Amino acid sequence: MTFTLRALRHRNFALFLSGQSCALIGYWIQQLAVSWLVYRLTGSATLLGVLSFAANLPVLLLAPFAGLWSDRLNRHRMMLATQVLEMLQAVALAALAFSGVIATWHIIALTMLLGACVAVELPMRHAYLLELVSDKQDLPNAVAMTSLVANCGRLIGPAVAGVLIGRYSEATCFLINALTYVAVLVSFAFIRVRPQPAAALHPPALHGLKEGLAYAWRTVPIRLLLMLLAVVAFSAAPYGTLMPAIVHEAFAGDAETLGFLVGAAGMGAVCGTLLLASRRNVRGFTRIISTAALIAGCALIALSWSRLLALSLALMAAIGFSILVISVSVNMILQTIVDDDKRGRVMSLYTAAFLGVVPIGGLTAGMLADRIGAMMTVLAGGVTCVLAALYLLRQLPLLRRHIRPLYARLGISAE
Repeated sequence: MTFTLRALRHRNFALFLSGQSCALIGYWIQQLAVSWLVYRLTGSATLLGVLSFAANLPVLLLAPFAGLWSDRLNRHRMMLATQVLEMLQAVALAALAFSGVIATWHIIALTMLLGACVAVELPMRHAYLLELVSDKQDLPNAVAMTSLVANCGRLIGPAVAGVLIGRYSEATCFLINALTYVAVLVSFAFIRVRPQPAAALHPPALHGLKEGLAYAWRTVPIRLLLMLLAVVAFSAAPYGTLMPAIVHEAFAGDAETLGFLVGAAGMGAVCGTLLLASRRNVRGFTRIISTAALIAGCALIALSWSRLLALSLALMAAIGFSILVISVSVNMILQTIVDDDKRGRVMSLYTAAFLGVVPIGGLTAGMLADRIGAMMTVLAGGVTCVLAALYLLRQLPLLRRHIRPLYARLGISAE
């Protein structure tokens, strides 16, 4: 299997990816700095959960509406607007931090603002990709390449943030994130897209939401995959929320230790993206998803017992690899099989099932960690993830029976 760059032959997608490559490094620099600053100011794992809740609650509330908007509004303009607002959020964080007046409530409020932007951006981005690549055959590769850039940022950003916090301050991280959006705005200035045709008349918003939900529920592959994704988001993904507490409990480490551990998860995610991008199509992804969920659960269980930094780095890479493979594989399958006129709404459900469930999992994990410890909380999440993986493995015959006719209709053959 060889990694393919075929989506880059589309000029608009190449421009979009170039801007995002800068912004996503800045995003991960800021994410680590925010969580480290909150834990440094408060020492509370519960507040780390509150921070995660504030960041992702808007995704749960707004993503379904954003999906509806993406099926009706100009996606290019909406994407540009979200990028500007995200840049202003980073500027506000940097100004407060450099002035020395920043407080926990400032961080939580601005994190919620960023979450609202992301809630609108992500479903819009998934639907916008089709306008950028114009050829539906290249869409799975575009999804994989977008994920690759995101996870390269996740690999580089935390390690850079750890060094910057140790030598300078969290404020420097916020400033650098704000500056990366300059590249994003420049890339958008050169993108020229032909908007996908939309219906001249739209049903009422509530009817449109119900239609999207009904379509997702009655389509067995969409229903089962989104259910697994939601369980993984609740039980496995919150390990990221607890990372400052894990570093403190298991290693008595500092921001650099945190940066290397989060970066290891990013390295695993990059490897997962390369694996997915090397595949010709999405056939066989259902077994890959269930296997990845099993690996993620087992790695989380092992991480809860590990007190060796080298072993924990390897386990973090396995966790990052597995969660990435689950989330992106589900994304690629949905992008392939969903009807075009419901694409935005289904992808908003995907966003809600993953990022929207994270606030509930993060808040629950933070509260549990203050009572039973971060490592025991990670253990509980790992066990839950293993049980979900075993359930999906049992449902594979049903899943395949419903998904194979969809692949056949689309002309997707086995690799």
